[in-house]
Amino acid sequence: MSSAPNDVLFRPFRVKSLELKNRFVMAPMTRFHAPAGVPGESNAAYYRRRAEGQVGLILSEGTVVGRPASRSHAAIPFFHGESALAGWKTVIDAVHDAGGRMGPQIWHTGAAEPVDPDWTPEGLVESPSGLLAPGATHGKTMSEEDIADTIAAFAAAAADAKRLGFDTVEIHGAHGYLVDQFFWSGTNERNDRYGGPGIRDRSRFAMELVTEIRKAVGPDFPILLRVSQWKLKDYAARIAETPQELEDWLLPLVEAGVDILHCSQRRFWDPEFPELDGENGLNLAGWAKKLTGAPTISVGSVGLTNDFFSSNGGELSGAASLDRLIERMEREEFDLIAVGRALISDSHWVEKVRGNHRGGMKGFDPAAIGELI
Repeated sequence: MSSAPNDVLFRPFRVKSLELKNRFVMAPMTRFHAPAGVPGESNAAYYRRRAEGQVGLILSEGTVVGRPASRSHAAIPFFHGESALAGWKTVIDAVHDAGGRMGPQIWHTGAAEPVDPDWTPEGLVESPSGLLAPGATHGKTMSEEDIADTIAAFAAAAADAKRLGFDTVEIHGAHGYLVDQFFWSGTNERNDRYGGPGIRDRSRFAMELVTEIRKAVGPDFPILLRVSQWKLKDYAARIAETPQELEDWLLPLVEAGVDILHCSQRRFWDPEFPELDGENGLNLAGWAKKLTGAPTISVGSVGLTNDFFSSNGGELSGAASLDRLIERMEREEFDLIAVGRALISDSHWVEKVRGNHRGGMKGFDPAAIGELI
């Protein structure tokens, strides 16, 4: 019997203790639905529905570590403190009860501006150099003591994730938030061991963070790291202009203990270095896999007709073909594919892909952001 055209998306996948039934990952998407930072029954039901819908791996919305000003909105959840962790225990139990696998994305927003201008963070905003973008000051420059305490907070969150029963943990190192602010020369002007002219120099914070998380969770618990070239303050920003710079950035992080690189871009089909391999060349996840040997997750406008920046502007997205995705998965360019907005709109999206129900695929209406459906 011949295989279905989309069977490549439903092959099992394993890394260390993490076993997945298919290649679909629910991308981490901030929802602003955790009053006082504590996830409740509605959050647990929201994630449970995606597990029931056969998502291979669910990554939580960004959930922040125990630092005084680690979040940029009052309804971003904590991943520290008795009440918040009890809430997350309810979430993972619900997901497991539905047969799913899940990891929290642990986060520190760094010098990012508050999403709600009328809300003030619990403490003084901190970042590598007191910058939210090149030349744009915000908050304080972190001392070495601040850095050590932040690394400890990330390690504690990862240890709590394992203790609560989560299947993996992801570090948010993308999009211009704290970890990425160390990577980016535009926001890291330090002249100590956490800064410097090269990406290897500016990666020291992340390498130490990964090392401490590995100590906290042991050798068999998978660690994911989300990275990106683009930043919220500069969509055209690039940390790595060449494959060599990309290797200098990512390989030391894999050697420090990262098991899977989650490579964020706006459209998964866009080549990272078209000047080298053409308009159909490897995307960011493809190059990351080639250069480091680590498994990678790709992401970016999967199943939709426009990217998330258009959605942020209020545009509707129609459903799109998965042919380009299947083609790239068949050539093993990357290992897993993260789906964001399509899974906000439709918790059964993966099941519809499995059944080839193309006519029943939904697009994305930005109004769905306002509730947990």
